[in-house]
Amino acid sequence: MNPLLLIRYGEIALKGKNRPFFEKKLFRNIKESLKGLEPFQVSFRRGRYYVKLDAENLFSAQRRLQRVFGIVSISPVFPAKLELEEIYRQALKLLKDNYKPGITFKVSTHRANKDFPYHSPEISSLTGAYLLKSNLELKVDVHNPEIIINIDIRDKEAYLYAHSLPGPGGLPVGVTGKGLLLLSGGIDSPVAGWMALKRGIEIEALHFYSPPFTGDGALNKVVDLCHLLAAYSGEVILHLAPFTEVQKEIRLKCPESMLITLMRRVMFRVAEKLASKRNIPVIFTGENLGQVASQTLENLIAVNEVTALPILRPLISFDKEEIINIARKINSFSISVQPFDDCCTLFIPRHPVTRPAIEELKKAEKKIPLEELTTSCLDNIETRHIGPAR
Repeated sequence: MNPLLLIRYGEIALKGKNRPFFEKKLFRNIKESLKGLEPFQVSFRRGRYYVKLDAENLFSAQRRLQRVFGIVSISPVFPAKLELEEIYRQALKLLKDNYKPGITFKVSTHRANKDFPYHSPEISSLTGAYLLKSNLELKVDVHNPEIIINIDIRDKEAYLYAHSLPGPGGLPVGVTGKGLLLLSGGIDSPVAGWMALKRGIEIEALHFYSPPFTGDGALNKVVDLCHLLAAYSGEVILHLAPFTEVQKEIRLKCPESMLITLMRRVMFRVAEKLASKRNIPVIFTGENLGQVASQTLENLIAVNEVTALPILRPLISFDKEEIINIARKINSFSISVQPFDDCCTLFIPRHPVTRPAIEELKKAEKKIPLEELTTSCLDNIETRHIGPAR
């Protein structure tokens, strides 16, 4: 008999009267993640999801489900009838699948079905005794066993399993709304996007590029990062905004020290207008307080000043090493460090302003056709739909 996949959630259990909303969204996200592995069936009973599919798709399904936010663990489980003899036989099969001579084990039982006539300790003790009577070379170790035979007594069946895989936790993508992620292609912004997804935000991404100064390599890197994020969220909508003319005007007519801050103020103006068109209420960035000259508190305030939308910065207090560790964990690091310049690294001033006065920035902006540049950038955005990397 092929195993089922038992899926557990974590934080959703705390949601009280709103819990069904979260459960239904996670159910849809699980089904979406398994597309291409048909035939499969997903069912939900008493706070657990069960996936039935062909054995040859089991590994791929587990790998995909480990990227579905809201899931805390996944176990391949073997069902048994609610009869002790059936539970014994299935436990023995499970043990044989993981057997080596002298292996230590214990049996752990959870009895969700209180109508089953045996209590959890009794089931564990009786099952353990049955296994010890087999011809296998076994030892019981309740403190540090090499394998745990888990028995979950449910309404209609018992489910037995020996291993669990961790899920990413968090909340199902889509339950807390939508956000626009400013995606540069560096290390920080994809990590910020991943963290937004973990809190249930459905993201669209906005990337500024500067042809011919930024080539296909930089653009392909951003597309690859969207493929990676889409593996956690489903399809990501990527907006590509041409930024060459903005940079030329600012570089030609404004003080060099203000270059990065002025560019970022234009970026956030474009982001706000795009978010308004897309009915997105919040902007996410990978900015980190004090990491570089453009991310001093004064520079962040100067950027905030041009938009009425909330700007959320999930990485604001992280050390760089912490960000890199997450990037490695989600496999974005190797993409982000590919040596292709983005539009923010092309024209870095020798002495960037770290404490800009907003009035001085506004005075500099009067030297360029700000509204015209913003509108042109917005009107020439290219939009792509990026699916998950499999």
